[in-house]
Amino acid sequence: MKKYLLAPSILSANFAVLGEDINNALRSGGDVIHFDVMDNHYVPNLTIGPMVLESLRTYGIKAPIDVHLMIKPVDSLIPDFAKAGSNYITFHPEASKHVDRSIQIIKEYGCKAGLVFNTTTSLNYLDYLMDKLDIIVLMSVNPGFSNQIFIPSTLEKIRKVRKIIDESGYNIMLEVDGGIKMDNIGKIAACGANMFVVGSAIFNSNNYKKVIDYMRKEIETK
Repeated sequence: MKKYLLAPSILSANFAVLGEDINNALRSGGDVIHFDVMDNHYVPNLTIGPMVLESLRTYGIKAPIDVHLMIKPVDSLIPDFAKAGSNYITFHPEASKHVDRSIQIIKEYGCKAGLVFNTTTSLNYLDYLMDKLDIIVLMSVNPGFSNQIFIPSTLEKIRKVRKIIDESGYNIMLEVDGGIKMDNIGKIAACGANMFVVGSAIFNSNNYKKVIDYMRKEIETK
């Protein structure tokens, strides 16, 4: 697997031609498809469900799909997303009554599991869960909308989590989600992230490959 992964976020894609738009992002160098699920309850927006994910697999999308559940509660929908073709399933710990159980459900369905931390969410959950996680996601915006501005204080949180991961000895991906652009992805990489969710910077551009190539160069020189 690549040391660094770019994850185009389809929240910013053209849903009228979603399969084609995703394929374009993958052909241009994207590694993982980021799939944002919002319920108009945990976050103030409503997006897409497992039927859309399944349709992408039927369409022929073979790249890993990273499902970010911004929903509450989470447990009842984990099996549906796993069966639809997820590879990663991540959720917010405050949206689960029993975080360990939610992780177990994800693993039972053969997916990699992760926790998502909002900018003000304590990292204390990690004290008891490092041996169960495949990925840790740090939000760098408030969840619920695309095309937001990166919150600078996230950089220090990335450094803290990178230290926690390194000292744990576990092989855990550190993903950052929100407001990642061509002019800040290098700084984010330098703090220790190795998976980057990029939405509008890719899908709102006229040349996906140019953006992705530039971002990868910025990442790999840090």
